[in-house]
Amino acid sequence: MINAAIVGLGWWGKVLVQSVQNKSDKIRFTAGAVRTPSKVADFAEEQGFTLHDSLDGVLADDAIDAVVFATPHSRHVEQIVATAAAGKHVFMEKPLTLTKADAEEAVAATQKAGVALAVGFNRRYSPAVAALREQIESDTLGTLLHWEGTMCAPIGMALTADAWRADKRETPAGGLTPMAIHIIDIMIDLLGEVDEVYCQSFRRIVPNDHDDTTSILFRMKNGMSGYVGTLLATHPSFRMHIWGSEGSTEIRNPDMSAFLYTPNNTGQITGAAGVINTDERDFEGFDTISAELEGFADAASGGTPYPVTPAQAIHGCAVIEAIVKSAEGGTAVKVG
Repeated sequence: MINAAIVGLGWWGKVLVQSVQNKSDKIRFTAGAVRTPSKVADFAEEQGFTLHDSLDGVLADDAIDAVVFATPHSRHVEQIVATAAAGKHVFMEKPLTLTKADAEEAVAATQKAGVALAVGFNRRYSPAVAALREQIESDTLGTLLHWEGTMCAPIGMALTADAWRADKRETPAGGLTPMAIHIIDIMIDLLGEVDEVYCQSFRRIVPNDHDDTTSILFRMKNGMSGYVGTLLATHPSFRMHIWGSEGSTEIRNPDMSAFLYTPNNTGQITGAAGVINTDERDFEGFDTISAELEGFADAASGGTPYPVTPAQAIHGCAVIEAIVKSAEGGTAVKVG
């Protein structure tokens, strides 16, 4: 059993705690840290852990094996370096960092200390993603041609002007870091590295100085094209689609429960609407959040390594950096 501390108890920090507390036999939260403990004292008591008013208090506690972070992106590097130096395993909510150089520093610190580093890409654990991986590895889709995805939620409409998620320095390019990066990470894992990106990102309606409409074009190193769209002012939605010469597969719904495989029709187009025979599968009910935290616990215990490799984590941050640069400059940018 891994004894963990949670640093950052906003909405998502609480979701992380509740996904495993008193449910998992691999990880439990025994402590937490926030700037104002009184604001979350009732939650901590309900969940059965003690509170500190700083990360220092957590790192000084020898009974804590690992630290789970749900904190502003700009603080990630210093928090990872300090936690690794204290000999504690690190789970960092995505993105790991906003730049490639910072990601390299963070990874180097954990490797030097010999501790596990996990990035909070819970959607990696979706059984729909596992099914798609099987199709790609078995060549079911044939030569892979194009991928795309959309991930949206109305979270931008509720952000106050002083919220850190409404600060472009913390969350550049609208829904990139809270949402679209999930799809990008999955594509990096399934299809390899990104070569070039082009992004347009702007504000249409959200009541704060933040982008709400973002679209990104991709060119993969394997030759495929790709696209991601993300909106912060519309209903929750998720869709991910890969096309190949032999068929295509779509994953959709916010919980990634719908899996639709459509083989390519044979024969010539005659002008009539062709018959589409789609094989549908349902993956409803799988908890990817508890799965990622238990996966982190396995890695911290010396078991199965966490699925997001250091190289993938660093490359993902390089992609973020290139996307932001493209949005600011209005040109295509090579990924460093």
